[in-house]
Amino acid sequence: MNQPNNPKVLPAANRRRFIQVAGAASALGTLAVPRVHAKQGDGTIQVALVGCGGRGTGAAADALYVTNAPLKLVAMADVFEQRLAGSHRNLSQVFQQTPEKVDVPKERQFVGFDAYKKAMDCLNKGDIVIFATPLAFRWVHYTYAIERGLNVFMEKPVIADGPSAKRMLELAKKADEKNLKCGVGLMVRHCRGRQELHQRIQDGEIGDIVCMRAYRMHGPVASAFSVRNPGKPEVMYQIERFHSFIWASGGLFSDFYIHQIDETSWMKNSWPVKAQALGGRHYRGDYIDQNFDTYAVEYTYNDGSKLFFDGRTMVGCRNDMSSVVHGSKGSAIVSTSGHYPGKVRTFKGQNQDNESVAWAFPQPETSPYRLEWQDLVEAIINDTPYNEVPRGVEASLVTSMGRMAAHTGQEITYEQMKECPHEFAPGVAEMTENGPAPVMPDSDGRYPIPEPGKNRDVEYKA
Repeated sequence: MNQPNNPKVLPAANRRRFIQVAGAASALGTLAVPRVHAKQGDGTIQVALVGCGGRGTGAAADALYVTNAPLKLVAMADVFEQRLAGSHRNLSQVFQQTPEKVDVPKERQFVGFDAYKKAMDCLNKGDIVIFATPLAFRWVHYTYAIERGLNVFMEKPVIADGPSAKRMLELAKKADEKNLKCGVGLMVRHCRGRQELHQRIQDGEIGDIVCMRAYRMHGPVASAFSVRNPGKPEVMYQIERFHSFIWASGGLFSDFYIHQIDETSWMKNSWPVKAQALGGRHYRGDYIDQNFDTYAVEYTYNDGSKLFFDGRTMVGCRNDMSSVVHGSKGSAIVSTSGHYPGKVRTFKGQNQDNESVAWAFPQPETSPYRLEWQDLVEAIINDTPYNEVPRGVEASLVTSMGRMAAHTGQEITYEQMKECPHEFAPGVAEMTENGPAPVMPDSDGRYPIPEPGKNRDVEYKA
């Protein structure tokens, strides 16, 4: 959500971490949900936010900056009261010059596991709901949105296991039947520079793709590294620390790495068919999460070409967050350092230096975090087909395939990942604050972790 001329708006690179607040959950009592009506004929699209952490707050802000139709935030929901309050406070401050964009009084701020329904019940058919909760809840919320006739923007990833993937694909068909639009937060696909690069690659500018490389290496971030539960209800602790738990996020692998796996596969115009991988835990100290902190994955495409992905979350090591494509006649940079700006370029050979640049997208770029919303709203107001869920499921499955290969020590195919019966959170639709949690700690407060070679068919045993 880059807006360099407005000092009150955070840079786009930070939009996923708009706020970092959490608090104890408190359920509201049964309320008569007040439905909001847009002014007759003014074309306003109302928005509800479900999941008020950094991602949700950033996505809501990006939505409200859309210029091709007037959007207004009218309802918010979370399981943490403090997180919702912090999100509302931040959004109100950012839009203090246009306060009508954030119209969420206390009676339309909902807390609890059923809060998502109350927030969506404030909307009319054709309005938009944002899903930015941990991915385990995605299919539950999407089901209700389709019932209510709502358009959706959902954050990535959208699934972490095979059963959830099948469920989401069926829901996407139902959404299409009702002519509902849905965007998925793989915003790089909306970057105009990457779109032109994709076309140039398809037109043969760098020849046939031989291999691709992608890296995401930095220190521990977000909630991926957790210490012992300080005594909170187990479910609430795990939701609050969702990057630490595979059921809630696919772990740091799925949540962080999906973008670069998706963007390189897009340049290839294909999804990989199998993966083999390495990974491990180092210098762990008191961390009790389920993540590895090093991953190295070799993805293979149907024609035999490769994507080599390296991920690392360790202090004091070399940092890199980039994606590169190598072709038979040249090469290209898909991401230079992070998601935005991409600064995409093509090169006459494999040496990617200034002297070898063949083409570069003009700078500055428009933020893809804004463009993904512009494209979604454009589809709504023009009533054109628009459903990114199937592609989001595919990207999530491919990412999970690499994660499972690392966690089991086996070669995993796309079909194996899709058909794997291990559902990480089968009871998520009935989940409550008091549990039960999908995984439980042992007597030392530690959770089950992947054990490659020992657990060959599942990523961990609860």
